[in-house]
Amino acid sequence: MTWQNQLLPNDHPPVSSGSVGVLLVNLGTPDAPDPSSVKRYLKQFLSDKRVIEIPAIAWQPILRGIILNTRPAKSAEAYSKVWTDRGSPLADITSRQAEAIEGQFGENVLVDFAMRYGNPSIEDKLKALTEKGCDRILVAPLYPQYSAATTATVFDEVARVLKEMRWQPALRFLPPYHDEELYLTALADDLTRQLGNLSFKPETMLLSFHGMPQRTLEKGDPYHCHCQKTSRLLREKLEVRPEWAGVKFVTTFQSRFGPAQWLEPATDDTLVAEGEKGTKRLVVAAPGFSADCVETLEELALEGRDEFLESGGEEFAVMDCLNVSGSGVEMLKSLIGRELSGWI
Repeated sequence: MTWQNQLLPNDHPPVSSGSVGVLLVNLGTPDAPDPSSVKRYLKQFLSDKRVIEIPAIAWQPILRGIILNTRPAKSAEAYSKVWTDRGSPLADITSRQAEAIEGQFGENVLVDFAMRYGNPSIEDKLKALTEKGCDRILVAPLYPQYSAATTATVFDEVARVLKEMRWQPALRFLPPYHDEELYLTALADDLTRQLGNLSFKPETMLLSFHGMPQRTLEKGDPYHCHCQKTSRLLREKLEVRPEWAGVKFVTTFQSRFGPAQWLEPATDDTLVAEGEKGTKRLVVAAPGFSADCVETLEELALEGRDEFLESGGEEFAVMDCLNVSGSGVEMLKSLIGRELSGWI
């Protein structure tokens, strides 16, 4: 019982306060790898005005009349290839990231996770933290590179939830960390560790980031610049290590969707081009993803492998994301600890 409770009249509703919450947030996932679950997830995801910047009057008929009747089955097949006994890889890994840093800041700091789209929802987890007495909450979008379609939409959803709350917690947001030394060192150390476990030395490494429409760059979104800076700084860290001597680094963008012009070069086109011009040994890393998901485990590791090998390549590997590696957990702990300064 808190001191506030001791001073309240007997008929006062229970009050719990004085704790600090940390909410890790990642993009989202369907509840199951079946068409109906994927359709429900895609409807929420592709209805976000930050994600699809087309007026709803033009976009919604396309979404509801075409995309939600054709895409769920194909996407469900992709999810089924990577689904595990613990469910969605993205939700499972993000959950384990939260578990790994739980207790690192004292018993008064509660750590949880949410998905921007799908479950567990930001709304449910914010309400759960406040009910447990968290009157200060750090929201940590796990997107190293800022984009309106990722980072900003987390803020939008948090604001929507708080709008309905009478007693709102104080909030902080983890800023993008695309050029943070902690992040770059964690990537360099973990990628070097993984390289040592490969049976071959790559000639080329693709640093593949999730794609965005070209117009997002033209409208002023810093995402492309953040990706390029991450790529440059990471390359500089790796090139001085003997393990990476002679490896060529190429920055690419994956997951194109729809007919619009997207950021280039495209990962799939580059895989084909590398194979056709004689590259035999290639690896891919996805430094923009904090946890492995369908885009890394299926699109890169399965589709990407086929594209490269069918174009003449011989050895191919996709590096794990930071996930719950020692380097990754230590980075998250340090970044979050810094942002909690003054609260703990």
